[in-house]
Amino acid sequence: MCRSIKTLRPPVQPEEATEEEIRAAALQYVRKVSGFRASAAHNREVFDRAVDAIAEATAELLEGLEVRGGAARRAAG
Repeated sequence: MCRSIKTLRPPVQPEEATEEEIRAAALQYVRKVSGFRASAAHNREVFDRAVDAIAEATAELLEGLEVRGGAARRAAG
């Protein structure tokens, strides 16, 4: 269903994902799931709350991920 959502990691390390990228991914997810490119005025609040919640959950996920070999990749890159 969500094949077009941009991957925020690999090759990017979790700590390298910017707040803007996380929010954009959350918005993309909400658009895909809701079926709406933009919210109508009467749905804006729930649409924006969903984006906020998903962005927060995404940031939490990325902060908690352990990418093995990440330090070695960064040193080589």
